[in-house]
Amino acid sequence: MNCALAENLRPVRSLSLLTINIHKGFSFFNRRFILPELREAVRNAGADIVFLQEVHGSHDQHAARHTHWPDTSHYEFLADSIWNDFAYGRNAVYPEGDHGNALLSKYPISRYQNLDISISGPERRGLLHCQLQVPGQAQVHAICVHLGLQEKHRALQLGLLCELLDSLPATAPVLIAGDFNDWRLRAKHTLGRCERLHEAFEHEYGIAAKSFPARWPLLRLDRIYVRNASTHYPRILSMRPWSHLSDHAPLAVEVRL
Repeated sequence: MNCALAENLRPVRSLSLLTINIHKGFSFFNRRFILPELREAVRNAGADIVFLQEVHGSHDQHAARHTHWPDTSHYEFLADSIWNDFAYGRNAVYPEGDHGNALLSKYPISRYQNLDISISGPERRGLLHCQLQVPGQAQVHAICVHLGLQEKHRALQLGLLCELLDSLPATAPVLIAGDFNDWRLRAKHTLGRCERLHEAFEHEYGIAAKSFPARWPLLRLDRIYVRNASTHYPRILSMRPWSHLSDHAPLAVEVRL
């Protein structure tokens, strides 16, 4: 048997996850377009699955203005040859282009759907739900999250996330990560009602991670939740180069299935 094929068929018992709001490819305060530098940092992190928020699918004006703007969508540019599969959920559409959530995976994405969880007004939000084909696992579900800025909107959106979780097979591993905008730490009260679900940093350290702003993290906005799996070595990537690549610091964790 071909060695590469044998490696692909070997049961996978652990996955490394990374989540980051990439601020549409710009540094804090939109001072620089840094997507090429961000791609290098994401590659070096070596994650199996990357959850991305605020990803441009297209933007005509920026493409004309910035020399290093890629010819492809930002999620394709970031995936390049490292992540074999990717999915994009377009949340916001405007005359110049669009942006949303994306997921990069070293394992095949067998299906995906983008759930519109926008409540009202100009904020467009979504849940990008992907089903992954991970060797040795019947199903693995990954959900990339970006919730609203208003607390009353987030409460409703968390309810929709719970409904999605209730619709998934009870024993399947579920990975949830993204920008919850939950600086008041209310998400755990709603998601606490979901059985066997835990947040990586709360489980390890008793409280969610400080991830915003990236250079001097003060607010606990981002999360990594799992169900039917365990989390190990959660960490905040707040040092260089990450501190200069977005307004959010990335979160990373090892998940064992």
